Amino acid sequence: MKQKLTAIALILILAACKSGTQSEIPNSSNDNVALANKFIDAFYSFNEDTLKSILSKAVDSQPSILYYQKWAECANYEIFARNDFILKNDTLISCPITVKDDLMGALNIDFNVTDSFHISILNDRIVSVKTTSNDLDIYYDAKDWVKTNQPELIEVPCIGIWEGGPTPCECVKGMVEGFSLFTAAK
Repeated sequence: MKQKLTAIALILILAACKSGTQSEIPNSSNDNVALANKFIDAFYSFNEDTLKSILSKAVDSQPSILYYQKWAECANYEIFARNDFILKNDTLISCPITVKDDLMGALNIDFNVTDSFHISILNDRIVSVKTTSNDLDIYYDAKDWVKTNQPELIEVPCIGIWEGGPTPCECVKGMVEGFSLFTAAK
């Protein structure tokens, strides 16, 4: 009888812990995750107007993120994995997205880059987006090689890179061509 009561008590404790955990997750976190998902959908729709709309309160982030969206479109980014979002705190969500792209293809390596979007949300609006990436050292080596050995491919097209420059497509296409030349020269 004592074992049965102990088992019942344990089940009740576990049930209480489980329900307590669920109620401890603020509804705003669920809303923030939904908004982060909308951002990712907007980014990879490659529709600038949709992305601008979701970034209407993130004015300082717009130039770099809109540039990056066009860069990603022209480098044929294809989502390989939409990884679990990470709630950093009640206003910041990290959204790691693994993509297949032309840049890695030009380097002739079997690697899919994971770009993370760090989305700040306040009062149900995105107020800031920053990005990080797990690019390999060879990516940076290739970029440096292109700057040194084929600068004509990127000098003009990459003016204003990541700051809302006028030619993200031409820039990334120049990089892809340069990366192919880098790979051939190795």
